[in-house]
Amino acid sequence: MPNRYLFHRAALLLAVCFHWVSSPAAHSDEPIRHSFFIAGPTFTGIIDEDDKEIWNAGRPAARDGFVLANGNVLIAWGDEVRELTRENKTVFHYVKSAENSEIGTVERLDNGHTLITELGGKPRLLEVASDGKIAVEVPLQPETDNAHMQTRMARKIANGNYLVPHLLAFKVKEYSPDGQIVKEFPTDAPELGGRAAENWPFTAIRLENGHTVINLTHGNKTIEVDADGKVVWMIGNSDFPDVKPFADPCGGQRLPNGNTVIASYASQQAIKVFEVNPEKKIVWKYTGPHRAHEIQILTTNGKPIAGKPLK
Repeated sequence: MPNRYLFHRAALLLAVCFHWVSSPAAHSDEPIRHSFFIAGPTFTGIIDEDDKEIWNAGRPAARDGFVLANGNVLIAWGDEVRELTRENKTVFHYVKSAENSEIGTVERLDNGHTLITELGGKPRLLEVASDGKIAVEVPLQPETDNAHMQTRMARKIANGNYLVPHLLAFKVKEYSPDGQIVKEFPTDAPELGGRAAENWPFTAIRLENGHTVINLTHGNKTIEVDADGKVVWMIGNSDFPDVKPFADPCGGQRLPNGNTVIASYASQQAIKVFEVNPEKKIVWKYTGPHRAHEIQILTTNGKPIAGKPLK
């Protein structure tokens, strides 16, 4: 997860910082314009506030990624992880350990380690040091032998545990550092439509208030649950019958103004990324050609935004 402290020099040089401020559009009638980073199947890079591509990683089909406080971009592909400068120079590199394994997602931790989900015959979470050596290994307990379906994401949370959605188990599991499951959040509850609703949990983050926000692919919903797993907020295509913006939601971002940005992976819908407020109103949308696995808003109306990616 990006560092939450204010990086003055990085902000001046790169117009990107990760401190908590209000969105400049939150109390204004000015139309919202975002620049943002997306990692997706056809494009991985940065798009400016005029929806123009301004930086390209040079390789699509990314599973995950985000812009770091130093301006570099950390990207997970299925076979490797790279930290790239804006000149596309590699300054960190990790390659999957086995031929039949694959890398799901990636996160840069506050201690400088890189958290990587490595899936396959030996599914595990890895904290990799800057020299490429494995510093921490946490075994995962998936419901399937299919590496692609074991999970796609893992994020380290404030208590030192790891939050991991398991798609086919219909659960978001919280792991301790020794690999024990200490909490589970089911996504197949009757009020969510049960398993017939295909609410596969694809991404999840733990908010500072202890709630967990989960994107449900196939089920086409985003939910927020409290510490006991009770759904306190839910949004889906039924809230937008004329537009139906959800199309396999994958990545997203919770902004400081309380709005949520949601990215769609599927291609059949015109809207690929959109921002919705707590009252379930779409206040910004991106309808360009690129689908997304992950989304990160960088600036809003010319000012750095401090939204926390849904990681």
